[in-house]
Order: sequence, then structure tokens, then C-alpha cells
Amino acid sequence: MDARDHNQDNLEKLRQQLDDGRMRAARVMVSSLHPSELARLLESLPRKKRAMLWEIVDPDIEGDVLVEVSDEVRDGLIEGMQTEELVAAAEGMEVDDLADLLIDLPEAVTQEVLQSLDKQDQERVQQVLAYDEESAGGLMNVDIVTVRPDVTLEVVSRYLRFVGEIPDGTDSIFVVSRDNGYIGSLFLSRLLTNDPEEMVANVMSTDIMPIPAHTPSTQVVWEFENRDLLSAPVVDDDFRVLGRITVDDVVDVIRDEAEHSLMSAAGLDEEDDMFAPVVKSAGRRAVWLGINLCTAFLAASVVDMFQTTVDKIVLLAVLMPVVPSMGGVAGTQSLTIITRAIALGQINKDNASGILRKELMVGVLNGIGWAIVVSLATYWWFGIWHIGGIIGAAMIINLFIAALAGFSIPLILREMNVDPALAGGVVLTTVTDVVGYSAFLGLGAIFLL
Repeated sequence: MDARDHNQDNLEKLRQQLDDGRMRAARVMVSSLHPSELARLLESLPRKKRAMLWEIVDPDIEGDVLVEVSDEVRDGLIEGMQTEELVAAAEGMEVDDLADLLIDLPEAVTQEVLQSLDKQDQERVQQVLAYDEESAGGLMNVDIVTVRPDVTLEVVSRYLRFVGEIPDGTDSIFVVSRDNGYIGSLFLSRLLTNDPEEMVANVMSTDIMPIPAHTPSTQVVWEFENRDLLSAPVVDDDFRVLGRITVDDVVDVIRDEAEHSLMSAAGLDEEDDMFAPVVKSAGRRAVWLGINLCTAFLAASVVDMFQTTVDKIVLLAVLMPVVPSMGGVAGTQSLTIITRAIALGQINKDNASGILRKELMVGVLNGIGWAIVVSLATYWWFGIWHIGGIIGAAMIINLFIAALAGFSIPLILREMNVDPALAGGVVLTTVTDVVGYSAFLGLGAIFLL
């Protein structure tokens, strides 16, 4: 049994203990769980049981758990906590995690939490809050260790022993100038394995490029992925070191992006509570259902324009769904590829035309191939070669348009500051339905009447 299955079994046992009312046993098991595990468990429980579990969570880790849960679940838990509890939960948290939590706290509680911090931590929190939470500055942890380049490794070692601890996840110490400008990184491995009399300047690495504080989180992910980073310094516009980002922060961003892409495809929000009230959930989903209904009526209006054709040639009604369906699948493939390319920063003005040509050629090739297949199948089914030719031609047209739409829709939505993952599917379906019905029924009206 791997670690994931073992954790799943433990969470299942805990659910059973809560169901049976065995609170003492549940409390013991809760104390052994990591805050992220507790967060996942809280999200998977109905609200009544969630409240029961929250009551037995150790107050010392409540803040860490609140940071891990989704926004709506966090809001629900915060609503049931007293101001004193929230202030206590914020004590001892990492500065970057505390900044994330403060965003969701009531203003009065936020002020109390800030007042409970010493002056240095207040400045650190305000520093993180000054940046967008989806930027490098919003992700960074300001708890770092810096040294000058003109000291020996022995001096650095003595300094670390004097301090007595280093921030969790530290794999390197940042080398800075007198005005805190970034110069390089001193890996702990080099500190431990080189001659203590060596100067920091001779041992440090200058390969780790700092990340500007305003860099979007998606670009931060790209930097870590392509440069195999474990941590990286964050600098301001004057190249002064503000903090650091570690790989665990990046993993959180990757997970959030994956959840966002998955949920947005259905017009949902990854931060929604799975156990939210029925009316509230229905209201959220109704918005996109309404939009989809409007697009469906648009496609239906196209069919209505060719009602006379359909009445005279009933076989067209039987085959009518085939062309839009094939176009929808082909367009979704292009849409997914381009949306992913946008997220990874792989598409730009230089390569866009080449990608478009490739997608159009794929659409035409698939259109011709499947047009032949569906034409033969239609002739074999109904014995009328005219209809087989019409549906084949319509399929080529729709798959070509689907490829064009799948490429262009995400780029247009991005220029409009609309999330392609959220709206792309609805727009694409409308295009492929309208073009599919128009091409098939239009050709039928021209050649069969």
C-alpha cells in the first residue's frame, strides 16, 4: 500500500469515527494529520460533520488549515469563529500564509491580527499584501537569510550557529550588496563542502536569476519547471531582494491551475463548497445553463431557416446531428491545445501563423478522411449517394471552421481579458453548431430541392 492509499484509509477511519460519535478516538487521529490532509477532509464533509471536526482541531494549527481549504469553505469556518480564536489561529504562521489568510478575514479582525504582530512582522506582512496574490510578490516568503560576498564561509557558518535556525525549506542563502541588491546564491551544500576560508564570492552561484515581484504566477511556474529550481529570490524594480519562492509554493499554484482548468470547462469555480446550499449552487450553475440555452436557441433558429428543406427530405433530419457533433469534437481538440499553449506561454506572434496553418491542415485532413467514411456509411445505409456527398462536404467545411475557431477563440478571449477555459467551450459549441447545421442543410437545399 502506498502513502496515498494509507492516508485515504486514515481519512476514511476518521469519517467513520465522526459518524459513530467516537470523538476521543477522532481527536487522537486528527492530531496526527497534516493541515493539508485536514483541509481535504473538511472539504469532503457535509457542513454539520465539518463543524464537529473543526471543534476538535488543535487551535495551534487552525491557521494553517484555513490557508489550505478552498475559499468558500474557509469563509464558512471563519464565520463560526470568534475574533479571539482568529487572532490566536494567526499566531506563529508563516508570513506568506498569514498574508493569504488576512485577505479573507473581516477588516476588524485583520487589524487585531496585525496589531498582535511585532513591528518587523507587520512590515513583512504589509510587504506581501502590497502585491497581487497571483504574482511572485504575493507568493513569496519574506523570511530569508542574506550574506555579503566579501566574508568567508566560516563567518557565515558562525552566523548561522549564532542565529540557531534557518527558515524551513532553505536550500540556499542569498548573497546581497550593502543596499540589499541581489548578487548570487550560496547553496548550503557548497557552504558545507568547501574550505571554510573560501570567500562567499568565490563559492556562490550566479546562475539563479531572480524573479521580479510583479511576475505573474503562471510565469513563476514556468521558471521553476524549465530551470529545475527548488527556490528562487524575488526582487523589486531596483533589484533589491524582497523574499523567496520555494517549490512547495509552486506546487500549490500548479494544483490550483489544474483545478481551475477542470472546473472552468464546466463553468464552475474550484473554490466553491461541494456542500453549499442547494439554492446557492443551483443559482451559480443556472448562469451558464442560461448562456448555453441561448446558444442552443441560436442553433435551433438556423435549423428553422431550413424547415422547408427538412420537411421535404426527412433523411436530412436523421443525419443532421452528425456534422455539428464531429465539428464540436475537432474544435475542442484545437481549443484545448491552444488554451494550454497560452497557459504555458508557448504561443506568440512569431509562431501563431505556423500553428494556425498546422491546425487548419489537420482540420482539412480529418475532414476529408471522415467525410469519405461518413459518405460511404450514408450511401450504404440509405442508398442515396447525393446525401452522402452533401454530408461529406458539410463535414469538411465544419471541421475546417472548427479548427479555425478552436485556434482563434482562446486568443480573442485572452485579448478581451476573459478566461478561455471558462468561456471558450460555450463559444466554440455555438460556432460548430451554427456552421454545421448551415453547411449541411444549406447544401441540401441547393442540391436536393
